[in-house]
Amino acid sequence: MTAAQPDFTGDGLLLDLPFTGRWLVQNSPARRVPSHGTDLFGERFAIDFVGVNERRRTSEFPSWSTVFGVEPPDRFVSFGRPILAPCEGVVTDTHDGEPDHDARRSPLALLPYALSQGQRVRRGIPAIAGNFVILELPERIGFVALVHLKRDSLRVEPGQQVRTGQHLADCGNSGNSTQPHLHLQAMDSRDLSRARGITLAFRQYREQRTRTSEFADRAMDVPAEGAVVEP
Repeated sequence: MTAAQPDFTGDGLLLDLPFTGRWLVQNSPARRVPSHGTDLFGERFAIDFVGVNERRRTSEFPSWSTVFGVEPPDRFVSFGRPILAPCEGVVTDTHDGEPDHDARRSPLALLPYALSQGQRVRRGIPAIAGNFVILELPERIGFVALVHLKRDSLRVEPGQQVRTGQHLADCGNSGNSTQPHLHLQAMDSRDLSRARGITLAFRQYREQRTRTSEFADRAMDVPAEGAVVEP
């Protein structure tokens, strides 16, 4: 990880990828905006990353529960991976204590979860974001939220200055999450209930867009939907 200062360009707020290893890109604003289908909670330009192995698999443990039911989160590559600061900044808010619930990949398990989405929204930020860290960037140019973190894994607290690449917490499956992953977003307020999303891009990374393609170097860009990226 570099220690470069974040800045604002035509491509948005420039950050470093907040992890090591390989991660699958989902709900990318490169595909659509709002990326998650809503402007609520500052999510307009949010992006999701799911950890994968060398074969682009999110889990090493396929089973009958993959098809018919739920699975423990520790079956997934993402779960417990270190989440790093994507920029220098000050921690403004943290939340911990939300459980890492079972993961769901099967349509049979996903349907009732989707139908209960409204209940989670009404329960408020902890039910949606789970455990999280919010950073204020230098010169007050914006905030970055790292969401769905593992319970009891947070290593920082409000008021703490962090450097780019610093270990903040571990990837979890808390909040509104169907399998362990990292949700990252840039926004104009530390208050998730009223924040508006702002555009983001990543300074430098390598991207593999299909299983058969080679990794290509990218700079000041947003990863494509379905691509695998690494720093």
